Amino acid sequence: MRINPTKFALAGVITAAVFWVLCSVLVFILPNMMMNMSGHMIHANLSHMNWTLSLTGFVIGLISWSIIAGLFGWILAYLYNLLVKE
Repeated sequence: MRINPTKFALAGVITAAVFWVLCSVLVFILPNMMMNMSGHMIHANLSHMNWTLSLTGFVIGLISWSIIAGLFGWILAYLYNLLVKE
């Protein structure tokens, strides 16, 4: 089965955008808990740090991570199709 790289990339863009929005909402509502969780995820003590959540940063992050996820998805589907060769 072949994968349509464009549709797969679009799915990656949508998924990244949804997760970025959800993560940003959690950082806004529960900043300390999210900082602790982030520290645990990278095995670091981030308790001395603070979040900087601005509208500009939110939009730039949303666009950047969505584009990166879309490119990654497109490349992944393209390489998968090369390996499948039906």
